[in-house]
Amino acid sequence: MAQQIEPKCSSILILFVNGKKVVHENPNPEWTLLYFLRYKLGLCGTKEGCGEGGCGACTVLLSRVNRKTNTIINLAVNACLLPLCCLHGCAIVTVEGIGSIQSGVHPVQERIAKSHGTQCGFCTPGFVMSMYALLRNNPNPTESNIEDAFQGNLCRCTGYRPILSGFKTFCCKEKISNGIPNGCCMYKNIELNGSLGTIEVIDGLFDPSEFKPYDSSQDVVFPPELLLDSTLDNDNLVFQTSTVTYYRPISWAELLKLKEKHRDAKILAGNTELGLEAKFKSQIPSVYIQPFNISELCDIIEEVDSVTVGGGVTLTNLQKFSENKKWNGLKGNIFSSLAEMIHWFAGPQIRNVATIAGNIITASPISDLNPIFMATGCTVTLESVYGSRSLKMDEHFFKSYRKTSIQGIEVLRSITLPLSKKNEFIWSAKQCRRREDDIAIVNTAMKVSFDTTDQCLIKSAQLVFGGMAAMTSEAKAASRYLIGKKWSTEILEDVCSLLVQDFPLSVDVPGGMATYRQSLAISFFYKFYLHVTQWLSESGISDLPFIETEALSATRPCTRPATKESQLYQIVSTNQAKYDLVGRPITHLSGLKHGTGEAIYVDDIPLHRNEHYGTLVINRTVPYGKLLSVDPSEALAIPGVVAFFDASSISKDRNIFGEIEHDEFVFATGEVTAIGQTVGLIIANDSLIAEKASKLVKINVEPLSPTILTIEQAIANDSYLYHRKVSSGDVEAGFARSDHVVEGEMRVGGQEQFYLETQSCLAIPKEDDEIDIYIATQAVTNMQRSISKCIGVPQNRVTVKTRRAGGSFGGKETRCILLGIPAALAAQKLRVPVRMVLNRYDDMEITGHRNPYLFRYKMGFNTDGQIVAIRISAYTNCGVAQDLCSAIICVTIFSIDGTFRIPNWEIDGWACKTNLPANTAMRGFGNPEGSVVLHTLFEIVAATTGRDTVEIRQLHLYEDGDFTPSNQILENCTVKRCWNECIANSSYHKRLQGVKEFNKKNKWKKRGIAITTTKHNLGFADRFMCQAGALVMIHLDGSVSLNHGGMEMGQGLHTKMIQIATRVLQIPASKIYFSETASDKVPNATATCGSVSSDLNGMAVINACEILIQRLLPYKTANPNGSWENWITAAYFDQINLSAVGFFSYPDANYNFATNTGTHAKYTSYGAGCSEVEIDCLTGDHSVLRTDIVMDVGESLNPAIDIGQIEGAFVQGYGLFVMEELLYSRKGHLLTKGPSMYKIPTMNDIPREFYVSILRGSSNPRAVYSSKGIGEPPLTLATSVFFAIRNAISDARKDKKLSIDFRFDSPATVERIRIACENEYSVRQPSLSENGSNCQNSWSINV
Repeated sequence: MAQQIEPKCSSILILFVNGKKVVHENPNPEWTLLYFLRYKLGLCGTKEGCGEGGCGACTVLLSRVNRKTNTIINLAVNACLLPLCCLHGCAIVTVEGIGSIQSGVHPVQERIAKSHGTQCGFCTPGFVMSMYALLRNNPNPTESNIEDAFQGNLCRCTGYRPILSGFKTFCCKEKISNGIPNGCCMYKNIELNGSLGTIEVIDGLFDPSEFKPYDSSQDVVFPPELLLDSTLDNDNLVFQTSTVTYYRPISWAELLKLKEKHRDAKILAGNTELGLEAKFKSQIPSVYIQPFNISELCDIIEEVDSVTVGGGVTLTNLQKFSENKKWNGLKGNIFSSLAEMIHWFAGPQIRNVATIAGNIITASPISDLNPIFMATGCTVTLESVYGSRSLKMDEHFFKSYRKTSIQGIEVLRSITLPLSKKNEFIWSAKQCRRREDDIAIVNTAMKVSFDTTDQCLIKSAQLVFGGMAAMTSEAKAASRYLIGKKWSTEILEDVCSLLVQDFPLSVDVPGGMATYRQSLAISFFYKFYLHVTQWLSESGISDLPFIETEALSATRPCTRPATKESQLYQIVSTNQAKYDLVGRPITHLSGLKHGTGEAIYVDDIPLHRNEHYGTLVINRTVPYGKLLSVDPSEALAIPGVVAFFDASSISKDRNIFGEIEHDEFVFATGEVTAIGQTVGLIIANDSLIAEKASKLVKINVEPLSPTILTIEQAIANDSYLYHRKVSSGDVEAGFARSDHVVEGEMRVGGQEQFYLETQSCLAIPKEDDEIDIYIATQAVTNMQRSISKCIGVPQNRVTVKTRRAGGSFGGKETRCILLGIPAALAAQKLRVPVRMVLNRYDDMEITGHRNPYLFRYKMGFNTDGQIVAIRISAYTNCGVAQDLCSAIICVTIFSIDGTFRIPNWEIDGWACKTNLPANTAMRGFGNPEGSVVLHTLFEIVAATTGRDTVEIRQLHLYEDGDFTPSNQILENCTVKRCWNECIANSSYHKRLQGVKEFNKKNKWKKRGIAITTTKHNLGFADRFMCQAGALVMIHLDGSVSLNHGGMEMGQGLHTKMIQIATRVLQIPASKIYFSETASDKVPNATATCGSVSSDLNGMAVINACEILIQRLLPYKTANPNGSWENWITAAYFDQINLSAVGFFSYPDANYNFATNTGTHAKYTSYGAGCSEVEIDCLTGDHSVLRTDIVMDVGESLNPAIDIGQIEGAFVQGYGLFVMEELLYSRKGHLLTKGPSMYKIPTMNDIPREFYVSILRGSSNPRAVYSSKGIGEPPLTLATSVFFAIRNAISDARKDKKLSIDFRFDSPATVERIRIACENEYSVRQPSLSENGSNCQNSWSINV
């Protein structure tokens, strides 16, 4: 039961938002700040991207007064985690509060927009507020400060480079290190002379001299009421609902009394852990206690031999303190370890609110700080109303998984950190899937103390690890062994063996990666050994073990210098009319709205009267089973729950949908066929109630067999949805005349689209069975058709509208139907508006991903490096339904040849049916997977023949007039030009020699360099998709409404369409407006996909505009000196139709698999990329040092947008091939959900030097104004990083006399890199299969 409000306690919350006072009586303790901002105050600029503080889209500025120093504290925080109740007496500034288009934009908002740092724009407010918070604390930041400020922000579109470029302009000019004078990123024109004549190009996409200066005096003023009056600081607060009570005590005594009374209460600080438990695990305590401004918890007290840190001290404050202290003592002291570990702990938004006590009490087995506290013998002080006690953080402190020795009545008051002594050394490290804002796979803190007389004699040792057991644990045997030993090479082998004994991980260990984790533990000790030996040497101690110079690379820290960049593109002729924007690098037309938070996404649409909220009820039982019953009674009993829908709510003939085949159910009926399948729909008054209720629906399932999850299981059970085959030449004859014939297989993992805006929909019923659907979809017509069928009304009653999507990448082409149909059904039946927004976990589990692949190949080649024949079978895991997988496997078949001429091919494509949610489209659509396999075959040829891999690739490059295996003739083939220019731009041969020299001098760090290519077929193989429409309307004032069938998801399509219209209509862009994509404006539109939407819609826009220009021609002729408005008026009074429908189609998509004839693409795009990397052979860590890209985009419609697409696609491809990994349990559950478990690249991961060049002098007569589609083709160039890593591994293997012909699956994760770098510090477990999973009882499987 809820507790009664106690005397002298207030139930009124007071805070300031954007300078305005907000008073709310008895707020719900479950509300987050984000919920309050969006759904109570209507401030929707702050976005929810993940709900767990991992993406930064919800970043706001929190300000409050430090009464001790009488200063204002400004903090970037995650609104999605911060409880509203904790903000009494605080000031919040959101993106709306710092500027708007109407009142004037803030310099931060202006610069991210005008530096082309926005695409879909959903993440933009978060980046804006992170930068704003930095400037509020530091008006003159360094580049390093800026990069650190974005550790907690993710972007899926831009590749980060333009964001960083724009914000670097806030640095002092002398601090900008991009090699550009005066900090100007658009300072030079270059004339290039060559075979194409003299071409003028520009380096850079914006001129920072045009930016308004930053003036900190113009920032939002902190509320004087809070600054001058401390009354609110002294309020005891109690807020309560029927289920949850929140207390805010303001004294230590009150806190202890409350904890004694409510022993199971959770103490709130940053809510960084409790918030996740509440949202995603439904673990909501009945009582929260938030200590406020209690000095006992907030102080840091320095003493002679220790430092006492209050339990409420934030990680940010401890980091600052440690940074100041780390050089004041010996190397290897506790503060240097703390400073380093906290720097890589989450992002600043988390560090700003997370506390030391919270970190300890959470007792995470992968806590970054607890190993340091244990290794150094720290002591915590615990207090209750019955007294205090001290506990040493040793082997007895942590009892089991997330359990400590702290009693429920006790509060952790402080932790005492002992100062390091002269004769002891402390070192810590962690390894994650990515370097920034990631939880550890394994972390460690190691301390060793030496005898004061014999300074090489070990007096004590503590080797503590996280990630090696269910709790932070000391390696007891290894630690004991070291005591009394001399510090010498002899201890290495013994300690390594003992570490494996201390941590005997089985293949089914939670978290998996048993071999890798044990190898990390051993490698970390070796690194510790090297560090301590160096420190001892620097202390003047002799008789130390010899360390070869080459081995010292293991001690070199991973640092990231300032990013260098270049963007080269051809400029338009000076004779081009100013109104004509084609070819100019104009800013995304929604860029400023992205920056101010005024761009409206589906869930930003204001609430409608009587609006309800829907949440899907999904199957979480077994992946395949008989559906016995569905019982919603417990959910329906919750106040606020309105209705429940399932298969009984819709007729059988309407309970079915599908893009190519109607093979999916709206609601499961009879059977469940995948974890994540929709079983029902809860409708409630608000989202919080609907989410709770959805988890109370009881689903009873009887397991069936066989359950098929993996490609291998599908092959064994002959479970296929689709099969196609292409042959050219005679592979058997080719094998017969080859010097070498090899066979093998390779996996390419799937990928989550991870659009920042999750799937969202709003259905609004109207009269006469009409219904409006606001939804983020790439396929308006398919959505309209599917909803029409399922709710039983004609398509003319269903209007689907999409203003913009916060990222899509293929994931919103078909899978948005999973929300669209249920929302429409509920809205139609209940006659109320219904809103649905998937949370991040459900979005990832329900909506499918990029298809995983298994390739089996046979290749014949000669000793000179010439490949004679390839037979390859491509198997893709489609999941339970076909969706778009038949088209995806066809693209793989058509594109697997890449840019290389090979005479004999046999290509089989198999679409496998499994019991996983249907996989779907993603950027590249089957092309990248085939490319990485083909390039792998070149590496095998090089390893076998000893020939240079670049020479072998050059030997096979396509030329004009060549035919592909699918019998397509290549016209305007520019791949050799891209290749040669990339080699020249990247100084490949010179840098290759530098890589070789580096690798000779470094044993444990190796570099690799690789150059790869892409060939992407643009156009659809299905003729019906090769069409587009447009509607252009001229109004009496001369303004123009432009409509077309494409939708905006960040690719700048609407911007390009308006650029095209300016050329045809010969008017400035200010007169042209595009509102939204809508099925009632342009019917039967082709889905926005395949990188051809500019081609199709652009031609339709040209057609419509030309019709209008022809109609206006008599009036222009009659009045040549008149204005546009004059001509429009004259035409109107002459009864001339001022609206026109444009249409475009091309009829030559007619490929036939049976005869291998016909056309399946309109034209082809090419590119080349060169990347250099450095890997750590002991941990598997890596850095991308440099990337050079040359991309053929024809004659660019907008170089800024096209270069943004190149960079964004490349970084997304880098994620695919190197970092992002989808893992499933053996029971079919997706294990990698949310940004805490699924890792996309961060700003820290992009190349340190990033150079992009658009191929000059290229044209394309088959597309609008000689341009080429660009969204997907560059993604494949990230294979250059994959193969640079592989080459670095090869050099490491050469050192160990190991074969350089080794299996290396994609993605090249830290685990795969480390395992491939076999050395004396590797652990081998025969029970693990070669790719580390799919063995019996493994924790996770590759599907």
